Order: sequence, then C-alpha cells, then structure tokens
Amino acid sequence: MLNSIIAKARESMSTLKNDAMKFKNDSFLNAAMAASAMITVADGTISREEKQKAIAFVQSHDALKIFDTADVAKRFKNYLDALDADNPDTDVDIAEITAMSDIGKVRKNPDQARMVVRLAIAIGGADGDFDATEQAQAAKIARELGLDPAEFGLK
Repeated sequence: MLNSIIAKARESMSTLKNDAMKFKNDSFLNAAMAASAMITVADGTISREEKQKAIAFVQSHDALKIFDTADVAKRFKNYLDALDADNPDTDVDIAEITAMSDIGKVRKNPDQARMVVRLAIAIGGADGDFDATEQAQAAKIARELGLDPAEFGLK
C-alpha cells in the first residue's frame, strides 16, 4: 500500500505542473506549503539536514516552478520552523492551527483542494518513506479539505 501511494503521487507529478497552473495564487501556495510542512514534520521533529533536503526538493518541484522559487522556499521554511517541536521559538499547537487554517482556505475549490493534497503527498514522500504517521497527517489534511482520504490511497 505504501508503495502504491508514493507511486500514485509520482505518476501524477507530470500532471501536477499543468494542474498547478490553474491555481497560481497565494491561498493555494500557502495551503500547499502548510500541508507539505505538516507531512514533513509529522513525527514532531525535523533535523537540519532533513529540513535542507525538504526545502531543496520544494524549490525544484516542477509543479511549484510557476511560483517564485525564493518565495516558495521561504513560505515552506516558515511553516517547517513553526511546526518543528525542537524549535524553542514556536508553539507547535498554535502553528498547527494556523497551518490548518491556511489549508482550509482552499476547501471551497475541490480541484484546488485535491491539488494541495496531491502536492503534499508528493513532497512528503519525496524521501521514498511515506510512513504511517505521514499518511495519517495526509488523511487529516484531506478531511480538513472535505475530501475522502481513500481518494488518495489513505485511511
């Protein structure tokens, strides 16, 4: 099942860029970066190396090249920093509420909401390890957007 979720996300990466072109706006970018960060730090922490790899991946992701690369990296890093339990300057509970609020702003557009989940799964599974904690976080995000997690191979 794990491999099928990642395979499905990778298979759809070629269509992600074309689909993302329809959603070039701040609400979409914030939702996508918030969701991706939530999945990336699903286990509660992220090492400096993991953070750098995740940011580099986001900067090079084809679907996000429609946005300014520096802006994408900055937004993603801001969410990662805020959601990192090891960061003494953050309240993770408040950061998660803020991230979920930003994610929820695309709920009214089902196509945009699906794209956020697809991107977040692709980014969250970029290391080839989309574990149960990350899958649960992706399912939570899908539900927040009014989508059935099963649509994405999630429980």
